[in-house]
Amino acid sequence: MSSIKKVVLAYSGGLDTSVILRWLQEQYQCEVVTFTADIGQGEELEPARAKALKMGIKPENIYIEDLREEFVRDFVFPMFRANALYEGEYLLGTSIARPLIGKRLIEIARSTRADAISHGATGKGNDQVRFELTAYALMPGVKVIAPWREWDLLSREKLLAYADRNGIPVDFKKRKGGGAPYSMDANLLHISYEGGVLEDPNTVPEDKMWRLTVSPEKAPNKPQVIELEYRRGDIVAIDGQAMSPAQVLTHLNTVGGRHGIGRLDKVENRYVGMKSRGCYETPGGTIMLAGHRAIESITLDREVVALKDDLMPRYARMIYNGYWFAPERVLLQGLIDASQGTVNGKVRLKLYKGTIMCVGRESATDSLFDARISTFDDDGGAYNQADAAGFIKLNALRLRIAANVEAARGKRSAPKTGATKGAKSAKAASARKATAGTKRGGSAR
Repeated sequence: MSSIKKVVLAYSGGLDTSVILRWLQEQYQCEVVTFTADIGQGEELEPARAKALKMGIKPENIYIEDLREEFVRDFVFPMFRANALYEGEYLLGTSIARPLIGKRLIEIARSTRADAISHGATGKGNDQVRFELTAYALMPGVKVIAPWREWDLLSREKLLAYADRNGIPVDFKKRKGGGAPYSMDANLLHISYEGGVLEDPNTVPEDKMWRLTVSPEKAPNKPQVIELEYRRGDIVAIDGQAMSPAQVLTHLNTVGGRHGIGRLDKVENRYVGMKSRGCYETPGGTIMLAGHRAIESITLDREVVALKDDLMPRYARMIYNGYWFAPERVLLQGLIDASQGTVNGKVRLKLYKGTIMCVGRESATDSLFDARISTFDDDGGAYNQADAAGFIKLNALRLRIAANVEAARGKRSAPKTGATKGAKSAKAASARKATAGTKRGGSAR
């Protein structure tokens, strides 16, 4: 402990990280630098500064940064170029935020010459892995302090008692148990809900739990069509209006939430080994995924699409498990990004009561859709239908060979026919008759 003189803490200003701040000062007798990131969680961050100052943090050691544009541009957009879904459903809203926070923790640690970083993730979850894999990838010798793996403050009551003993201000609602009944994580991509009654995977979440979306039943009765414009796989404009990455996601969250789009109730497999139930709201991301697949459908070669789809689950697991800065993710990202050079054009999506339907897609420069060839009308010779016969026979060759071998195998193992059995019976009867005649002749002699 004595070797640690300065620690950079990922600090939200809430109960947990405020207790961690004081605990670090008490247990490690070290200087603490606080880092608070605005990645679109929708909370006022200045109170975190005031709270840190009250707890003795020097003004120059308080970092509060707006990272929304960097978050979407350098983390969310690259992930959506891959159409990433964890276990076929989860859009990785929490997972993709952790490498950015971890990256800034390390950058601040370097600039302030800190010995260690600290976070408030528990020893049961995925976030501890994500933060620390990021830290070690970027600063191999850094020390990591994870209080939830060290202290005995393992209940809300113990945290509150510690806060009282150390003069840490606690929100009145949290003290009276009137805070959120769920553990929530929010950023510009999503809100997640875990814990509380959700720990029973058979419990239906209350409708008032959802913050970003209306229920599909209460969504407008009239659909809305939006147009997304893509450049190299990223959305650059909506309905003709140019937008920055963060503006794109903010706008799509508003539109998607209004139409009840993006709710998910999932039991997933955590990297540490246990199953966990979580509920997620990702309205903008759900629209982005649908739009991106639609524009790729006319601008990417068939085998490129197939290869991306083969690689996507592995890519998604890399992000979920915390390997954003691992060489395999960086290598795979290069392949994915190279595929996006032709992903340019526009997509129209109809949003209605929790659903998304693509109603149009076009690319003036990169469309591989050739109506002259695919038409059901006379194509004027653009496609020779007679070529299909040879194509089919060649592709059927292995099937025909296998069928012939199977037929021959069947003949060899087939039961004997009735005619063969009859011939054998007649031969046996003739032999018995001859034997009987020989015996009679011997007796006469």
